[in-house]
Amino acid sequence: MRISQKIEQSAKEGKVWWSFEYFPPRTAQGLQNLLDRIERMRALGPEFIDITWNAGGRTSDLTSEMVKTCQGLIGIETCMHLTCTNMPREKVDIALKDAKEAGCRNILALRGDPPSGKDEWEAVEDGFVHGIDLVRHIRKHYGDYFDIAVAGFPQHMELPEKERDQEIQWLKEKIDAGVNFIFTQMFYDVDLFISWVKAVRAAGITVPIVPGINPIQTWNGFIKATSLSQTAIPQHLMNVLEPVKNDDEKVRALGIKVVAEMCRKILDSGLGIKGLHFYTMNLERGTKMLLEELNLVPRIETIKPLPWRQSLTPNRRSESIRPIFWANRTKSYISRTENWDEYPNGRFGDSRSPAYGELDGYGISIKQTKDNALQLWGHPTSFPDIADLFAKFCAGQLVALPWSDSAPSQETGIISNQLAKMNRLGFLTINSQPAVNGVRSDDKIFGWGPSNGYVYQKAYLEFFVHPDLLQLLLKHIERDSNITYYAINKRGDLRTNTHSEGPKRCNLGFMAWKDEAYELGSQWAKLYETGSPSHKLIDEVMETYSLVNVVHNDFHQPQGIFEPFWKAGEEWEAVKGPKVNGDASVTNGSAIINGVH
Repeated sequence: MRISQKIEQSAKEGKVWWSFEYFPPRTAQGLQNLLDRIERMRALGPEFIDITWNAGGRTSDLTSEMVKTCQGLIGIETCMHLTCTNMPREKVDIALKDAKEAGCRNILALRGDPPSGKDEWEAVEDGFVHGIDLVRHIRKHYGDYFDIAVAGFPQHMELPEKERDQEIQWLKEKIDAGVNFIFTQMFYDVDLFISWVKAVRAAGITVPIVPGINPIQTWNGFIKATSLSQTAIPQHLMNVLEPVKNDDEKVRALGIKVVAEMCRKILDSGLGIKGLHFYTMNLERGTKMLLEELNLVPRIETIKPLPWRQSLTPNRRSESIRPIFWANRTKSYISRTENWDEYPNGRFGDSRSPAYGELDGYGISIKQTKDNALQLWGHPTSFPDIADLFAKFCAGQLVALPWSDSAPSQETGIISNQLAKMNRLGFLTINSQPAVNGVRSDDKIFGWGPSNGYVYQKAYLEFFVHPDLLQLLLKHIERDSNITYYAINKRGDLRTNTHSEGPKRCNLGFMAWKDEAYELGSQWAKLYETGSPSHKLIDEVMETYSLVNVVHNDFHQPQGIFEPFWKAGEEWEAVKGPKVNGDASVTNGSAIINGVH
């Protein structure tokens, strides 16, 4: 069903409705957990969900796959974001074709943000210049099959009058081109939103307007999100939250009260708005608490004859057989630990969390200023210089790396010596977790979840490595049946020793994170003058090294994951020959560039 039909139906019934937004996670584990979370959050009663496209279309394949999964397997109406950034017409047409085949009937058409590493937006060859061009293209080729939404920006009310009126006129032109409804950017100033709606209506725009609501989860997340989107924060909200900014639980509890009052004011404003669109940030608890505070309890679903939700994919709607585990999927163990990643720990936060990382729609970037970055990382001219930076970070002697803007956690400290040794052997680690065998859930380092429980976790490592050293490592890994791995290069060539159907989602998530991992390395190189030794060195590493993740599946062996690295490292030291500084040379039949073999 198209969203405009759902809005119209809800209006006839006089009921308030709500919807959720999710973004493609940055890691394979995050993707698996997000799909479980979306299925569980369906019980909160959203009319639909939508999936972001991300700045620059970096995870377009993952977005399409998530839409297909949510429509076809979870059985929830899904809206797909689609941007013009880095999207030639051919790629747009493939995305639209895949969406239609999956049964998706709703598209949020956006121009999009500049791709990572660029400050200015520019169209690609044979691409679209403006959002209205994308709207017209969809209407031309698909008629009224899709509902099309566009973005609205209440912040435009703060522009000079002439600029504000121009923005509203451009919005009206999009509506006239065939747009069905508007999603707004998040905001925290309700009066600003109300005045914007009135100005939009005065300009002759009559389509439904859906306010974007961002539950306040943590102080840092709140400040980061509002800064990136340039969202104004009313002083009364700062007065409430700033005094408790170091206590995440209090920030969220008070933030829920404030945002709930915002929602009530919108619903009671007389503007005819009876729907709320929640930016979940891939977290569950904040959205659930906000719905409970608003007393918006999920509506009871009609009992269906099948023990699962009907697929919304056209060729699966008549499906009458499905594996029995689907009947009890939402009652699985994960539903009893739904809050496990609300306050993530770990070296970079918990990479298994669907919310791991940044608000991806604004792009990935190094968080250090150029001056701070150069002070921290100096001017590396050889591979040992880079390896030394990584080793120092793992040992707590360096406060940040391009892949982490905060110092290592206590959890990392448990294996800091092993990580430092790995880096000096040539494995540049960017993510890790130690094995944990039955630690109490209230443990200060490893604990999470309800009290009186126990934590078990597998050892995990993620790192960049030269392809020749990788080959030595895989020889040892493949002799250990407890270890699984994924290895991918910048071009996207994937190797793994896991071949079951289950890890297909892992492939997509790992490939999505791959682009961002390499992008951070590229941005590091760009801090140095083009052609300088540091720029050439880092760029060479990013172009030639593979990104690898390794899991040791027996948490009873905390050191088991490291054994292949020690063996491969010893062999590498023996075969790579003397290191040569300066221009490329050939030693023992292999090229060695500035110490990078």
